Amino acid sequence: MAEHWDLAGRAVMVDVGQKRVTRRVAVARAEILLDPEAFRRVATGTAAKGDVLGVARVAGIAAAKRTPDLIPLCHPLALTAVAVRFRLEEPRVLVEAEVRCTGRTGAEMEALTVVSASCLTIYDMTKAYGQQARIGAVRLVAKSGGRSGTWVREGEEPWPASETC
Repeated sequence: MAEHWDLAGRAVMVDVGQKRVTRRVAVARAEILLDPEAFRRVATGTAAKGDVLGVARVAGIAAAKRTPDLIPLCHPLALTAVAVRFRLEEPRVLVEAEVRCTGRTGAEMEALTVVSASCLTIYDMTKAYGQQARIGAVRLVAKSGGRSGTWVREGEEPWPASETC
């Protein structure tokens, strides 16, 4: 197993040069609980700042591309796809990200960054309708590729794209 520190105990970036190049997929989820008025505005598309979910989707995609700039020891990846999906379950918006790449290391950090940035964007665009919003339940749901193969969090399958907004 690769170590994230050297013999002197200093943090280092893991050398992934000897790992096999494989197709890798990571799926993450988060949620944001909103004030009733904020949720209504998101659900009806009437927020003063515009299309909340559309902007949150773009923010998440942009965040995936910038993950190594935010997480110091994260390897830059050539991402092949980033999908951001939403489910509205009053009073919360559930966010799911699926990140794909072909490489020597997985895209888990990118997927987690996507859902975090998307939730932060929803917060920013709805904070005028109440200050009680709460972001939480950020987690990896599934991953595949690489030496460890496929893993899915018990009780949480990735969403079919057709069931989301």
